[in-house]
Amino acid sequence: MKSKTIANSLSSSTRRQFLATATAVTAGGLVLPSSELHAAASDIRSTDHFWYRLAPEGPYIDSQRGNKAFGFGLGKIYLSEDNGKTWPHEAVFRNADNITFSCILSSGNIVFATRTKLYLSTDNLKTHKQIIVKDLDGSDYIPHTPLDPNAPGWYFHPLDGEHTWDVDGTEMLVWGNYCNVLGGAVPVNIYYSTDQGETVKIAYAFGKNPTFQQPGSKEQDRLGNADNPVVARHIHSVAYNPVENAFYACTGDHDRGDVHECHWLRGTYDAANDSWDWKVLVSVNSNSRFKSGGINFVDGRLYWAADANGNNGTMPHDRGLFHCDPADIANVEKHTMMFNPKYESANMIIEDDVILSAHYAPASPYNTGFIVSTDMGKSWAQYDLKEFGKRSPTRFHKKNSDGWFRVDLRKVWIERGEVLFIKPKP
Repeated sequence: MKSKTIANSLSSSTRRQFLATATAVTAGGLVLPSSELHAAASDIRSTDHFWYRLAPEGPYIDSQRGNKAFGFGLGKIYLSEDNGKTWPHEAVFRNADNITFSCILSSGNIVFATRTKLYLSTDNLKTHKQIIVKDLDGSDYIPHTPLDPNAPGWYFHPLDGEHTWDVDGTEMLVWGNYCNVLGGAVPVNIYYSTDQGETVKIAYAFGKNPTFQQPGSKEQDRLGNADNPVVARHIHSVAYNPVENAFYACTGDHDRGDVHECHWLRGTYDAANDSWDWKVLVSVNSNSRFKSGGINFVDGRLYWAADANGNNGTMPHDRGLFHCDPADIANVEKHTMMFNPKYESANMIIEDDVILSAHYAPASPYNTGFIVSTDMGKSWAQYDLKEFGKRSPTRFHKKNSDGWFRVDLRKVWIERGEVLFIKPKP
């Protein structure tokens, strides 16, 4: 299906203001003007099911919640309180270009991370401090010293966009790292916080994957949990089902000999003892609907998108958008396929009966492919937003207070590209 432009009001004023700071240099690096950045209106384009627009010129908008947005660029971090129209809060942060994760919590606290370090601001970016993650045994979890200093890995970078849930009256922050693709080898972990980011701990640590280690590393330098035989390349999605009071996670990426990297896990959290109980529900090869992502729960029912690939198993690939009772996740005969886009899809979000998913660009004839239903799966459409080139939509965030979903457009697959906003039509 084709898209069309319905407004063309792109201005270069904000771009000039933002990029002009390249001429302002201090001993510590680039700085931005102290005045607020005013976002220009972007081209708003239209399909039959939604409007869409690129993020306005200015900070890279990394996350959103309600009317707030967190962004970064040119050696600073930013906070907007009007969905990116202005940026009244800012702070110098020299490593801004290496930010890989951020989350705005219900208290207004902001957790954000570079490749190897985690930070917290509790005062609208006036100050921020580093948070040292706690390991499974309560000790400090210190990232490894990379053999190649230019490849420290992505300890905190997620593939999904929603990471906070109300669990028995307490907001929990829970996410897993999508890693071992760019930037170096790292361990694969699920992280959590129950105190608005003041403390972050490991909920689950995968084992030492023999394939994804630092080149030239010795056995004693191998990364991962030595006590866990379950290994993964990375985590695709973590989500919470309030009906069961349980978390679900799925991982990738392939089967390597007798070693499976594609798993589904179910975890329950005991708040009184600050402890987790995780069980592996499924471990399979990559040509399976269990190689997946985009986990969502609606009225207790489990929804996900299949990312099946590889040359193993039965062809065609076991792909599609599915739902089932969570208790039946391991039983394919009890799964309902809502729609089969025919190509790999590892991201999906559901809100207000709108289901938004996308194509994995390297394996699809679409340039920038979106899959959408605005009636909770009764009808479906697919769109190729060709004007953006080969892009994979990832890290879907819930709608902001103006009604726009936020989506990363990653170059080909995972390299940072642009930010796209999508607003469903009524």
